[in-house]
Amino acid sequence: MTIELRPIIDEPALVVENETKTLVIADIHLGIEWDLYRSGISIPSRMQYGLDRVLRHIKQESPGRIILLGDLKHNIPRISWQERDEIPYFLESLAEYAEIDIFPGNHDGGIECLVPKRADIRVHPVRGSIIDGVGYFHGHTWPDPGLLSAEYIITAHNHPTIRLTDSLGYVVTEQSWIRTRLKPDVLRGHFRNLDLQAGKVKWKGPELIIVPSFNELCGGIAFNEILHDGLLGPMFSSGAVDIDDAQVYLLDGTSLGALKHIRRMEESRFRVKRKRKGVNK
Repeated sequence: MTIELRPIIDEPALVVENETKTLVIADIHLGIEWDLYRSGISIPSRMQYGLDRVLRHIKQESPGRIILLGDLKHNIPRISWQERDEIPYFLESLAEYAEIDIFPGNHDGGIECLVPKRADIRVHPVRGSIIDGVGYFHGHTWPDPGLLSAEYIITAHNHPTIRLTDSLGYVVTEQSWIRTRLKPDVLRGHFRNLDLQAGKVKWKGPELIIVPSFNELCGGIAFNEILHDGLLGPMFSSGAVDIDDAQVYLLDGTSLGALKHIRRMEESRFRVKRKRKGVNK
């Protein structure tokens, strides 16, 4: 079968179809409210709101598998009381509908203690795995070299956004999908014993899909205002990801074109506030 990738319109969720239909969401950050409370910001838990969103997608798409692509929990290095209470319930609720595969992210230390002991909930290695022909890993580490043999690699971690500023200084920030390719020369520099042509890993020039954050409280990185060394994760900061030619899409499906062209737009430039003449400060 041909692998099909289909973002859910107006939502940071992806449907992947091959032998099995899979729902992919990333960066849920359950427990972020507890961290905000410790910083002086008090808001009620939004776990049920996030769970209801996922359940709507499940009922609409009827996936056989749900992939949680890292940062299921938020607090590091500790586990908060909120996470101990909410994460097992969240996972049990999803497991009633489909199998669950968890790919730990940098916020997921100790996640094994919170995962219900069920055969249909699995925790994968942090460097990722291939499931149904597609490679998955969160993005805070280098991927397992085996993922390079996949046609698609899906990752997260950077919470991609695009930020535009008009002439009056009004700023609009939009969550975004990023589609791009990897640079084999940089990968060879890291995986030094890896022969991408004749070795065990059959290089297919995989397309890389960067998934936006499911939790809107987390903020994000404006890809049009940053270079490789400002992105998170060694694969990005090393230049192994082709950022300039990356294609950008908004959640509503709007194509913004190549990132290098977006950066040239007047609205993508930082604006320095000018002092008004004759005004003393």
